[in-house]
Amino acid sequence: MSFLIPLVLTVSSIFGTFNLNDIYPEVCITVEAPDTLDPAKPTELIFYTLPNANNIDWTAGKQLEDGDDWHYNIQHLSAQTEFMRVTDPKRNYVTIYLKDQKRSWTTWRYRHADILPQTLEAIISDISALYKDYRPQITLSSHSGGGYFLFEYIRTAPAINPLIHRFVFIDSVYGYLEEVHHTRLADWLKDKKHYLCVISYEDATVIYEGKPLVSKEGGTWGRSHAMVRDLSKDFRFRMKDDGLWEVYRALGKRITFKLLKNPEGTIWHTVLVERNGFIDSCWSGTRLEGKGYEFWGERAYSEYIRGSSLGSGN
Repeated sequence: MSFLIPLVLTVSSIFGTFNLNDIYPEVCITVEAPDTLDPAKPTELIFYTLPNANNIDWTAGKQLEDGDDWHYNIQHLSAQTEFMRVTDPKRNYVTIYLKDQKRSWTTWRYRHADILPQTLEAIISDISALYKDYRPQITLSSHSGGGYFLFEYIRTAPAINPLIHRFVFIDSVYGYLEEVHHTRLADWLKDKKHYLCVISYEDATVIYEGKPLVSKEGGTWGRSHAMVRDLSKDFRFRMKDDGLWEVYRALGKRITFKLLKNPEGTIWHTVLVERNGFIDSCWSGTRLEGKGYEFWGERAYSEYIRGSSLGSGN
């Protein structure tokens, strides 16, 4: 299958919710923007690469009704985005959902290996260009298998797009490899405007169908600790352990790792997003961290949960 990446991406409107499908190879994109944008404010474009096996409407979330699929009630990115808009009115927030048509960024990177660098850069550059008049900056965020999108971008990009100021990995660091990611991440983090947030849990203790869910080193717990060890060669970390969480910080909190201990072997994979994790991952290390919400506390965004689905059709 061959695709011609557009030189200029055009849409009828950049406001509200709209889809960008059949433009990039096997990629479904839904943009959830406010109905209006204030040009006097900076605009945060949050690219969120979906976990494997999920669809965009589930990820955005809605109020559950009888007969609804339970997946609508586990991430609530739409409501968490609205919470950020209300709590931080000094900024425009736009959330961009990215899904592989076959629901696996893990395998998408192999299916399109021949055009990987130009495709990843085109998606980021083309969509950010739509908002060029609104002072955009970019957060690249991921959950689960969506982390492969970010790691492949870091690995293959000739240069990291200057609009990207934050990388987020929510239980999504399976693809981290020291030899291809450590140096590029460390060099990027030397810019005082750049942030890295990693949220993971101890997944190697989980037993599923009689077997460990992941290996001790290959799961997100192991990969997160590997990232800390590697970045400790470049930056001085401080670690706090309250018995439940290991929290590693460096560069005045611009680097944040929040790692949940799990001796009971509970599956916390999506709960890390649900319990205000999306909000926290976007605001970690800033004056907004913890404002109006508690990470791992009760949902701070309940009043903003939609009554109906996003209607993306993806």
